[in-house]
Amino acid sequence: MRIVGVLVGIAIVVFGYFWIVLNWNYSTGERAGWIQKFSKKGWFCKTWEGEMAMVSMPGAIPEKFYFTVWDDAVAGELNKVMGKRVSLHYQEKVGLPTSCFGETRHYVTGVTAVDEIPLAPGVVVPTPPASPAAP
Repeated sequence: MRIVGVLVGIAIVVFGYFWIVLNWNYSTGERAGWIQKFSKKGWFCKTWEGEMAMVSMPGAIPEKFYFTVWDDAVAGELNKVMGKRVSLHYQEKVGLPTSCFGETRHYVTGVTAVDEIPLAPGVVVPTPPASPAAP
């Protein structure tokens, strides 16, 4: 009977740990750039893994931002905007014990296509207007 109580206690502690880690964010934020790679990976636990190039100034070496996506709807949105400049909303989670939750600590929860490309403060690359739909 005592062993059952210990096992139940361990299960409650493990469940509580995972609940806290999955619901608490170390940080949240936005990053903008161009998606270079995006694929569903994993042997047993499949997650969407991606790589985004962030350029702070024209001619500078791009910094890479590695991220994970859990939600298939967000993954679908990312696939639609491949090749365009995007802004990713992410949550950083720490303490997840295995790669079954993803290969990175940054979990993307939303994506927005960015229309203007800033070159310097007050200088942007003009984007062509959308062509009207043919009747």
